[in-house]
Amino acid sequence: VTPHSELQKTLLALGHGARRLHVSAAYRAKANVSMSRFEPSSFINYEKLQSNVDIVRKRLNRPLTLSEKIVYGHLDDPHNQDIDRGRTYLRLRPDRVAMQDATAQMAMLQFISSGLPRVAVPSTIHCDHLIEAQIGGVKDLARAKEVNQEVYNFLSSAGAKYGVGFWKPGSGIIHQIILENYAYPGVMLIGTDSHTPNGGGLGSICIGVGGADAVDVMAGIPWELKCPKVIGVKLTGTLSGWTSPKDVILKVAGILTVKGGTGAIVEYHGPGVDSISCTGMATICNMGAEIGATTSVFPYNHRMRTYLEKTGRGQIAALADEYSDLLVPDEGCEYDQLIELNLDELKPHINGPFTPDLAHPVSDVGAVAEQNGWPLEVKVGLIGSCTNSSYEDMGRAASVAKQALDKGLKCKAQFTVTPGSEQIRATIERDGYSKILGDVGGVVLANACGPCIGQWDRRDVKKGEKNTIVTSFNRNFTARNDANPATHAFVTSPEIVTALAIAGTLNFNPETDFLTAPNGEKFKLDPPNGDELPAKDFDPGQDTYQHPPADGSSMKVDVSPQSNRLQLLEPFDKWSGKDLEDLRVLIKVKGKCTTDHISAAGPWLKFRGHLDNISNNMLIGAVNSENDAVNKIKNHLTGEYGGVPDVARHYKANSVSWVVVGDDNYGEGSSREHAALEPRHLGGRAIIVKSFARIHETNLKKQGLLPLTFSNPSDYDKIRPDDKISIRGLETFTPGKPLSAVVKHSDGSEETLELNHSFNETQIEWFKAGSALNRMKELQH
Repeated sequence: VTPHSELQKTLLALGHGARRLHVSAAYRAKANVSMSRFEPSSFINYEKLQSNVDIVRKRLNRPLTLSEKIVYGHLDDPHNQDIDRGRTYLRLRPDRVAMQDATAQMAMLQFISSGLPRVAVPSTIHCDHLIEAQIGGVKDLARAKEVNQEVYNFLSSAGAKYGVGFWKPGSGIIHQIILENYAYPGVMLIGTDSHTPNGGGLGSICIGVGGADAVDVMAGIPWELKCPKVIGVKLTGTLSGWTSPKDVILKVAGILTVKGGTGAIVEYHGPGVDSISCTGMATICNMGAEIGATTSVFPYNHRMRTYLEKTGRGQIAALADEYSDLLVPDEGCEYDQLIELNLDELKPHINGPFTPDLAHPVSDVGAVAEQNGWPLEVKVGLIGSCTNSSYEDMGRAASVAKQALDKGLKCKAQFTVTPGSEQIRATIERDGYSKILGDVGGVVLANACGPCIGQWDRRDVKKGEKNTIVTSFNRNFTARNDANPATHAFVTSPEIVTALAIAGTLNFNPETDFLTAPNGEKFKLDPPNGDELPAKDFDPGQDTYQHPPADGSSMKVDVSPQSNRLQLLEPFDKWSGKDLEDLRVLIKVKGKCTTDHISAAGPWLKFRGHLDNISNNMLIGAVNSENDAVNKIKNHLTGEYGGVPDVARHYKANSVSWVVVGDDNYGEGSSREHAALEPRHLGGRAIIVKSFARIHETNLKKQGLLPLTFSNPSDYDKIRPDDKISIRGLETFTPGKPLSAVVKHSDGSEETLELNHSFNETQIEWFKAGSALNRMKELQH
């Protein structure tokens, strides 16, 4: 089926049997915004979802988990789809697509290259990644608009031409905007950011993907996902005191580790769920990305209903009430793994440094830091980010700050505050939280990602200087926040960050320890409190949404050939039809290799729309097993050592193809597909590792690379940096049949290793065509 007829089918499916909902006129008037920003989510087709679920339940003849209901409810062909958790590939029809500005550039460049006239499903672009934290919100935003004008113009005009909504810089972080506007119980949304699962806090299945996956959905082609396993987390008891929703996921990360959720959806359930606010549930789902989970989800309840009503979507809540049985797990459903957490016993946690699954109770972290030689002094406390920037988060942090102010204390550490959206910024300013957080020493940054993704012009420590920061973010990989590999970053809740910033040390437990006021009085902080939602409704602030015109075909989208920020894409070469012979080992990577190691963010974000320029950061953070050095590998054509991208370019110029050899959970972290595009662009053919993170493995397939795993993980040790590797079996490449690597050592000896792959038939067609985009174009002709 060609994408054009698929597109028509999708549009018909969107309209067929759907109930059209309208945002209340009162909310619209108060918000001073046009109806247009809500129109893309105004088709809510619970009838179709229910019908698909009934078909699948009858076929499987068993109770379904909530995540199964929503996922299988979006099957392209519920009557005939082969369904086996953890094994089969599902063909799905997501309801919408969301893209942040750093990944949207490449996604829109790929969509332009597809030749299609307009997106087939409601889609939005969100400008949040390119704003660097330097001085404060207003000045940083003005500077970002100036520096990134070319990129913003491209995204705005491409959005208008191809039917994509555009949230301007300053509107807020993509995941907060989705929660406030587009997520709802039962929706399936894909987003080009790994923390898209945030929407699970509103009963949605929201999945992080690479840009090429987004292009499939925008083109009206069924989207493929390996049928997820389901990990159940049963919550009992009640959250109270210093324990927050963040502690649930900090604890779960400690249990499951950074790869324990790979290939699975984490589904929270049980009586403890009702003690967590809707935005608190979003926090838990957001950081589920750190355990490798496909996504996370909570069942529909009164907390979600209240949040929908407060954000002008009362009619959606009413309809969700009508279909509430569809939006909770069936009784008697079975999980592949079950974890039980008693919230009455859960203590405040803090995770780190350098990895988000190293979990410590706050009461222990000071002693553990002393034992390990981690700096105790907290240099900076940072609250906000897509994980923890809700009204409730800011209220609880402000309640801690106010107690210190009342005693004459301010933060000993530097303190920054990142509101999640323009609506949150305006509301916390109106309600006095911003003033309290400012008075205690906080600087309010722009409504954007900022330091969480490395957009931070940090100047209080020198690069290489050992120091500690505490954040309410989700990720704390080496050098992620400030490009300093010696920064020890810990993640925790906003209220604990605030307490530690006031105390100035990791060795402080707010549940038991005392602070000293300037007059010498010793006092203890009371547990934080904060309203779940504002009593006076939200203040939406400035209207920052641009709705696409009904017909954008006459719009022009210009990309200058001289630009160093944007570059139109050239198609990758097709497979030759033969086995790949004598591939050089570009680098054998040692240890953790996240997408930050493969394609760093921070200062490199500005090149996310220019493949050749951003390829100069390929694998510059990865550790070379030969010499334990970073960005220093041997060029086997010259015998000299050079940077990874430089050697790769030299090989490519001399028609030498290469492979990367890697360790466990290769490519964990961000959804950035640049980590797959760059190796392909610079002449890579295969990535051979012990195991992959889900999104990265798919991204590599999409770009025509071979993601392969050692059948015997210890074979990693047999590869030497000066080996030549031939990949055999490609002429009979079929699903489930391993390939082999003939490894030629420099001493003349050879050995043959078995390599596994997870390609299905469709994905093998991507490889043969040279990329998924090439294959899409073949199908149009």
